[in-house]
Amino acid sequence: MHQTVFETHRPAARIVDEALAETRLGVFWIDDVADRAVTYPRLDGDIVADDAIVGGGYAGLWTAIKLKQEHPDRRVVLLEAVRVGWAASGRNGGFCEASITHGEPNAESRWPDETGTLRRIGYENLDAMERFIAENNLDVDWERTGQLSVANNPYQVDWVGESPDPHVVALNEQEVRARINSPTFLAGEFSPNENANLHPAKLAHELARFATSIGVEIYEGTPVDRLGGRDDEPIELETKRGTVSASRVALCTNVFPSLLKRYRFHTVPVYDYVLMTEPLTDAQLAAIGWEGREGLADMANQFHYSRLTADNRILWGGYDAVYHAGGRIKREYEDRIESHRRLASHFFTTFPQLAGVKFTHRWAGVIDTSTRFCAFFGQAHGGRVQYVAGFTGLGVGATHFAADVIVDRLEGRVTERTELEMVQNVPLPFPPEPAASIGINLTRWSLDRADHNGGKRNVLLKTLDALGLGFDS
Repeated sequence: MHQTVFETHRPAARIVDEALAETRLGVFWIDDVADRAVTYPRLDGDIVADDAIVGGGYAGLWTAIKLKQEHPDRRVVLLEAVRVGWAASGRNGGFCEASITHGEPNAESRWPDETGTLRRIGYENLDAMERFIAENNLDVDWERTGQLSVANNPYQVDWVGESPDPHVVALNEQEVRARINSPTFLAGEFSPNENANLHPAKLAHELARFATSIGVEIYEGTPVDRLGGRDDEPIELETKRGTVSASRVALCTNVFPSLLKRYRFHTVPVYDYVLMTEPLTDAQLAAIGWEGREGLADMANQFHYSRLTADNRILWGGYDAVYHAGGRIKREYEDRIESHRRLASHFFTTFPQLAGVKFTHRWAGVIDTSTRFCAFFGQAHGGRVQYVAGFTGLGVGATHFAADVIVDRLEGRVTERTELEMVQNVPLPFPPEPAASIGINLTRWSLDRADHNGGKRNVLLKTLDALGLGFDS
């Protein structure tokens, strides 16, 4: 087995210790908007609505907006268990990628006949988001910067130039380091239209503000305990403080257990870890370049992602993807110092010229992983209940696409979106415990082994690939 560059070029332990010494366990994005956050009331009593949405993240907010814009006279209600944007939508990496399938290789392996269509729809979707944000003056730090994917190990260099996307430009070592200067970068690919950077918590808050401005009613602190009702009656969403009766319902609950029992095993919660630096000085920025402010990711199975914020901090996340037995979601799982120390070590391997930079925040988010590693769609009550989940970590842009699909299906429209195989077909569920824990952790071990063995995939990974279940982290 071969060591990776992150093992052969580890920084001194002192550098990592000092960088993390005063780091706050908290989400930078959410802290950054704390003074402008709006609080919405809890539901108190029974109400009747035309359309009800469960979940106050991106998917739920986009769906509420689109339903209200389509039918301004209808009563649209959104129920959020905690607060708008507090979970995945407020704590992600701040990337908004064009891909709606968690990358083109995932699309190629699952829907080869639709890969070109999915690519086009992804770009159109990102363009539509950009137009909406600009036309409605949403303050979300939107930057259409493009995406830089880099090879850190020699075997990954052979992958450069393989993308069928005509927008992707292959870069040699000199060219990639001219964009971002790291001694670990051996080659790369740049896609000028693939990515936009944004402020995740600002996007959630601005979508909520816009939604209420057009008449959507938002209720926070209102978890839904049960979905009921017969097919020929209003659908009932029961909470501890009241019931919402609605003609149509959209379930956008991400990683949290589905209100439709048939989909309870279709996602598992996987924890992803993130660091944020203090703002860089002009001299520190000059040392790494990054004048194009591209989104950054590497090509390993266990990959890192990174980006610059509006005030020139560096977000650095990824690599570890941790599943806890039983699929539990707990606050204490966010405090995993071994993952944050590993990330800090990898950061200074990548940017040794930034030794001395401090991390101000460390946090984690829960990813709703599905067996096909991108969103899937479900329904119940004759189509009057629509469900989406399984974004698997690249959902910022895909949530907008998902909202369009949900609205199309609620309206009974047959469109190019609704006829896609990825929309029509539901992936395989995960097995129950303990098989889920065994399988997921064995897969993680195999992916790590592949990264240490020239990218060679073992029998398990090859079998998963053949079954359409293969993935990198």
